[in-house]
Amino acid sequence: MSSSLSFPAVVHCLRTLSLVAVDLVRLVALAARPRAALVAENLFLRKQLALFQERKVRPRRADDSTRWMMAALSQWFAWRNALVNVQADTLLRWHRQGFRLFWRWKSKTAGRPRLPKNLQALIREVAADNPTWGQERIANELHLKLGILVSSRTVAKYLRRGGPVRTPEPKQRWLPFVHNHAKGIVACDFFVVMTATFRILYVFVLMEVGSRRTLHHNVTARPTAEWTLQQFRETLPGNHPYRFVLHDRDSIFSQELDKAVTRLGVRVLRTPVRAPKANAYCERLGGSLRRECLDFLIPLSEGHLRRIVKEWAFHYNRGRPHSSLGPGIPEPSQEPVPASDHRHKLPVGYRLTKTPVLGGLHHEYRLVKEAA
Repeated sequence: MSSSLSFPAVVHCLRTLSLVAVDLVRLVALAARPRAALVAENLFLRKQLALFQERKVRPRRADDSTRWMMAALSQWFAWRNALVNVQADTLLRWHRQGFRLFWRWKSKTAGRPRLPKNLQALIREVAADNPTWGQERIANELHLKLGILVSSRTVAKYLRRGGPVRTPEPKQRWLPFVHNHAKGIVACDFFVVMTATFRILYVFVLMEVGSRRTLHHNVTARPTAEWTLQQFRETLPGNHPYRFVLHDRDSIFSQELDKAVTRLGVRVLRTPVRAPKANAYCERLGGSLRRECLDFLIPLSEGHLRRIVKEWAFHYNRGRPHSSLGPGIPEPSQEPVPASDHRHKLPVGYRLTKTPVLGGLHHEYRLVKEAA
């Protein structure tokens, strides 16, 4: 239920209360009259009502004030013999409705206290500065960078948006294997990008599944097996700690390429046929690259795209909170967040600074100690 009423609802409530107040004044005035006069007036009104019944005049619909007064006055006398235009079940239903409204008002809880005004403004500012961020991303940013503990649902309440969170299917046999060997798995994939001159370019990305860290990325207009093998050589030097390389069944990953990659000291894992979820981590990386970067920037050339991906990958590794890490950051570059006296306040002696990324498409927030 919304905390604020609309203007027509307020007008209706005021009108009902005014009519009830008028009826109460009339009731007090009638109570001061002699009993004989009240009995005579009651009989006089009943005779007039009988004339309306004989003419079969249809009464108008009772408003809320009439329903309230009839339900309240019925407690003082035997009302069943006095009913004319209203059925007994109708009067009982009005009484039950009033009883439910009373206990709804009586049982209404105050709820959690609202966030401070400055924190509400900060949440809206972060959302305005970063239009692609969701409620969970903003909550993680406040937690990891500023030390402010706010749940994603609280952020959604002040942003007035949200949605159900999808969880991975826990019954897949592939999922436990990836979880158990995540730190030793390198996933890779190609992503297609269109330039401003409608030229097709390919972005090749390798990531460490365990830390979600982008290990290597490059851009080319003509991906070949030799070019791809060179990217693996730059990513997997002689003393690397990885055991598996995961990729899909793209035709560029030929058997000869897999044999050459195997000689680098890893085992190649090919995803099953028509199973993109088997390489879900790298697919999600490509989706994040599009949603957070390429959907808002149009690359002009191959070099321009390479610079864009490089800046975004740096932000992805060192500034972007990842929900799957707890939340956490693959390569945290800042010092630990200082403790605060209150979970909704910044630490004393620190101020908030923000750094734009990709020309202001994203922002990174951190605390800086104020000068003495």
